[in-house]
Amino acid sequence: MLRTRVGYAGGSTADPTYRDLADHTEVFQLDFDPSRLAYGELVAEIWKNRRGGRAFGRHQYMEAVFAESPEQARLAREIVDDRAPIIDGARFYLAEDYHQKYKLRHDAVLMRELADYTPRELVDSTIAARLNGYVGGHGSRAAIEADLAQFGLSPGATIHVARLVR
Repeated sequence: MLRTRVGYAGGSTADPTYRDLADHTEVFQLDFDPSRLAYGELVAEIWKNRRGGRAFGRHQYMEAVFAESPEQARLAREIVDDRAPIIDGARFYLAEDYHQKYKLRHDAVLMRELADYTPRELVDSTIAARLNGYVGGHGSRAAIEADLAQFGLSPGATIHVARLVR
């Protein structure tokens, strides 16, 4: 993953917020390197590992794929459950700062490491996206070891991150 963001999409109102979601769905947006991971593989992995469950209201936590192109929509239709909609071309609205990198924001060690980041830099950072995943318990030992050398963290923070995935 190059970058992750959370936000809202799929509705008809402009500028939704967490407090005024209207008919939008809470979504996450992924930027990835298609030379390393094909879109179909990405959708299959996400779909296999989704939480599922009951939505609160019709839209808030609806299971859906918001494709950026007709080709992505076609590929997604081959992978996801028939009950889930594939929505092509929906506008993405960035969620409020306090929703971004939620797990990472609750890790005091790593937030001290990223103290110089502006809120927008935190949202756009590949390092922050990767750290957020590790804090959430995702990733392999091999992935962490490969990433840690590139993150530029202090020795204490490096040890802290290495302990996150066992």
